[in-house]
Amino acid sequence: MGKITIVGLGPGAFSLLTVEAWNTLRAAKSLLLRTARHPCVDDLARHGLSFTSYDAVYDEKASFEEVYQTIAADVVSRAAGGEEVVFAVPGSPLVAERTVVLIRDQAKGQGIPVAIVPGMSFLEVLYTRLGIDPIHGLTVVDAAEVDKLPPDLPTGLVVTQVYNRQVASETKLTLMDYFGDDYPVTVVQSLSLPEEEVRTIPLYELDRLPVIDHLTSVYVPPRPVKAKRFNLAPLIEVMATLRSPGGCVWDIEQTHASLRRYLVEEVYEVLEAIDLADADKLCEELGDLLLQIVFHARIAEESGAFSMQDVIDGVTEKMIRRHPHVFGDITVRDAAEVVLNWEKIKKREKGGTPASVLAGIPQGLPSLMYAYKLQAKAAKVGFDWDDIGPVWAKVDEELAELRAAVQSGKQSCCEDELGDVLFAVVNLARFLDIDPETALNHTNNKFRRRFAYIEETVAAQGLRWQDLSLAELDRLWEEAKTKETGKNK
Repeated sequence: MGKITIVGLGPGAFSLLTVEAWNTLRAAKSLLLRTARHPCVDDLARHGLSFTSYDAVYDEKASFEEVYQTIAADVVSRAAGGEEVVFAVPGSPLVAERTVVLIRDQAKGQGIPVAIVPGMSFLEVLYTRLGIDPIHGLTVVDAAEVDKLPPDLPTGLVVTQVYNRQVASETKLTLMDYFGDDYPVTVVQSLSLPEEEVRTIPLYELDRLPVIDHLTSVYVPPRPVKAKRFNLAPLIEVMATLRSPGGCVWDIEQTHASLRRYLVEEVYEVLEAIDLADADKLCEELGDLLLQIVFHARIAEESGAFSMQDVIDGVTEKMIRRHPHVFGDITVRDAAEVVLNWEKIKKREKGGTPASVLAGIPQGLPSLMYAYKLQAKAAKVGFDWDDIGPVWAKVDEELAELRAAVQSGKQSCCEDELGDVLFAVVNLARFLDIDPETALNHTNNKFRRRFAYIEETVAAQGLRWQDLSLAELDRLWEEAKTKETGKNK
């Protein structure tokens, strides 16, 4: 059984080769170079060192991963056959060097000892040239792996092994999805050599440089903090943990049906925060509502129906499709035409004209909202008054019929007529461009706040409810009303 010693050749200039590396190279019985396309290799030859390079493998294989796998397999095979192999790589062996990772893994599996002789990496030169301190965070990646970067990368980025124009083009296209076409990047070439060049260009020009070779790397500065993209991953991971074996028993037991009530509750708590104009509360309640959406998506993903990413992708694509005046070449005159286009696109997506004008309204909506949508749907085909005048008359008519029903003493008639009154009032709300569900919810919250004031006042004065007349309670109500109105001025 032989052994493997991996040596770093440094960033380029022969003068930057370490003494330990040089002594190891000179003593090598079998010296293998990942590539002879390194500036100090000519110096090795001038000093009489003989070596074998793997440059031919780059022409034989279809991808860099195949190249690296082939090289690693050959190095390990030689050592397994009894050779004491010295394998030399550009830079430092443990900095962005895929072959070293593969060799160590394969050698470990076969019990072959591996020694690492560190070298100076090109990063030390790069830090100096660009004036950056890696303590603030830096991600180094091979160009072949650049498509695996996380979407919210918080650090600066160095892309190595940008060998040629094709690699530069593929790197550019991938990075433009992350940073945009015009994002400034710095291209470094031939670091530490006399022909060294450092230039900053917009990302889209990366593959248009006059010279791109094996000594080309790209530095991408970190995004400004304000441009940081939000990320749902932490919440999705928390929900996955809660639903997994050993998670929360209650969360594991939930279904789409059992969660319905919580979804509705969270919507109304969001509405309350909006009514209160409380930004902190709104932020919290929107988070609770988002949690419900993630919860449902997780349940669906477990059954193989869809995932949270499917939800996000679906609504994103829908918004782009339904806004051709923003994302396409359609021109609109006003908001009314936007709505008209929206309905046309929606009808086209749904597959033509529905069987009923009233189709598509969810049965589980709150009654006021359901009535509003029924009327709005009917109005689109002309079943509507031209102005608000007849609507007022209809409200008066329904109120008169309700009075008559009450006087008749027939409970079923009263229920019917009260429903007609509410339906007419919803129609009035529609003509006034007011959402009746939101309006009533606003009034409910207002009543609760004012009643709470009465309760607090009664308790503070040491009184009992039965000690107060309706007139006194009404006076406290007016106080609450005045107090609230004063705050809102």
